[in-house]
Amino acid sequence: MSKFRNIAFVASEMKEAQAARQELVARYGDTAPERADVIVALGGDGQMLQTMHRYMNNRIPIYGMNRGSVGFLLNDYREDELLERLEKAEINVIHPLRMTAYDRANAEHKALAINEVSLFRQIYQAAKLRISVDGRVRLDELICDGVLLSTPAGSTAYNLSAHGPILPINAPLMVLTPISPFRPRRWRGAILPNEATVRIEVLEPDKRPVSAVADNTEFRDVIAVEIREASDVDIFMMFDPGHSLAERILREQFDY
Repeated sequence: MSKFRNIAFVASEMKEAQAARQELVARYGDTAPERADVIVALGGDGQMLQTMHRYMNNRIPIYGMNRGSVGFLLNDYREDELLERLEKAEINVIHPLRMTAYDRANAEHKALAINEVSLFRQIYQAAKLRISVDGRVRLDELICDGVLLSTPAGSTAYNLSAHGPILPINAPLMVLTPISPFRPRRWRGAILPNEATVRIEVLEPDKRPVSAVADNTEFRDVIAVEIREASDVDIFMMFDPGHSLAERILREQFDY
C-alpha cells in the first residue's frame, strides 16, 4: 500500500488551479492537511511558497503541480498516476532563514524566509547600510537600493534577477547580493557559510528609511536586521525523478 494514501489538495484562487483541485479530489479523495501523508499544492510558485510557509512546522512533504505561470518549484501537472508519482518522488530538505528585525520604535519582529530576506529603501533616497558577519564589520557603508540574503532554494529567484550567483540546492551556503549598488560600485556581494549570522544596520534611518522583507512579510522603518539559517526547521519538497530542485538549479545556469 502506498505511504501517501491520505492526500491533502490545496490550490490557489486561479480558476485553472481550482478546477484541477476538483478533478483530483474526485479521483483521489481529500484529507485535512494536518492529518495528511502528503500535501499537493496546485498553482504557481507563489502558491507553493504559501503552502510551505503555512505547513512548515507540520513536517509533511509537499508536492507541487503547476497550474500557474513559471512553476520553478513545481512538477508538471497530470491527473493520472498521482499515487505512483508520489511513491517515486525525490525529497529535497531545505531550511529557511530566520530574520529578526528591530524598528525605530525599538520593537522586535521575527519571520522566516524560504527564498530570501531583503532590505529596501522606502523613499527616493538611497539606503545606507553597514554589514557585519559573525560580529565583524565587513562593509562599513553600502549605498544602494537594498540588499538581500538568499537560501540556495531562493538563489534562482530575486537573487538571480539582482545578478547574484546560483547556489546548488544542497550547498551549505547563503548568498548576499546588493540591489543596485552605488558605492562601492564594484561590490557584487558575497557567498557565506550557512552557519554565519549576518547583521545589517541602517545608517541615517530618519533620513533614509528602510523596510525589511522575509519572503512576503514586511516590516517598515527598521534600524537593524539579524539573519541566520533556521537549521531546526525542515521543509520537505517532492519532485519527480530527473526533475529535482537540484537538477532545476543546475539547468538554470545553462539556459538562456
